[in-house]
Amino acid sequence: MTVLDTRTLPAAVPFTARSQRTRHYLMCEPRHYEVTYAINPWMDMTVAVDNERALLQWEILRNTYLSLGHRVDVIDPMPGQPDMVFAANGGLVVGGHAYGASFRHTERAAEGLAYSSWLRGSGIDVTDPEHTNEGEGDFLALGAMILAGTGFRTSLEAHIEAANVLDRPVVSLELVDPRFYHLDTAIAVLDDGNGTAPADIAYYPGAFSRHSQRTLRDLFPDAIISSEADAQVLGLNAVSDGHHVVLPSAAVNLADTLRERGYTPVPVDLGEFLKSGGSVKCCTMEMHR
Repeated sequence: MTVLDTRTLPAAVPFTARSQRTRHYLMCEPRHYEVTYAINPWMDMTVAVDNERALLQWEILRNTYLSLGHRVDVIDPMPGQPDMVFAANGGLVVGGHAYGASFRHTERAAEGLAYSSWLRGSGIDVTDPEHTNEGEGDFLALGAMILAGTGFRTSLEAHIEAANVLDRPVVSLELVDPRFYHLDTAIAVLDDGNGTAPADIAYYPGAFSRHSQRTLRDLFPDAIISSEADAQVLGLNAVSDGHHVVLPSAAVNLADTLRERGYTPVPVDLGEFLKSGGSVKCCTMEMHR
């Protein structure tokens, strides 16, 4: 009789009951959204945006959040700022304080002031940045830390500045694949660890330097590893409330894996925004507690 030595088997990821927490989001209607310049590999000025379709997709995303019980505020878009729809880049809000955005490219520079003004008008204390950073595009807040991306848009100096402003430890991660120019295209925060479950993420290793891959393995040994196919449709540009994960409908394999881990995937089609290299998370700023 053969005896199976269970010590040689990989440890199973324990099933965790997922718990939703109501969130507060800020979005910007894509009234002026179009591709009029190219500042990342996704943008092609010869490919037209279907404005009516983009508005419909955005409305579906907004109504999805509302149907899940979340609060959604909307900032007025500015003419001449086609990427202002990507609200995540407008700043990082944690615990009633915000670290404002300062964009790498001049085409988006005016967005930083617009979002800071809205946040101040909503009673949030805003610190204006001295260093280049693109808000939640490169800063992902968890309960115990902030994951921070660098390599294409946000500077390392901004990581230090954010840690001082928000009084949170910041873990720097280097992005090396220009398709994943923001951290929120390569990592999805599934559970921020502010509830009963531990922090949980999904990520695509190929977007990161070897050192940063090691950091992620050490911090999140049970993380979901995304395939390149799901990452290429920006499947990781997702928004989770700890139970429901709103993600691009094209990321079918990632959705299956989420379901196996106890999450409820909520697929949405944001194909028009993929033309600018954006999707669910890009369109969504969260007011973190």
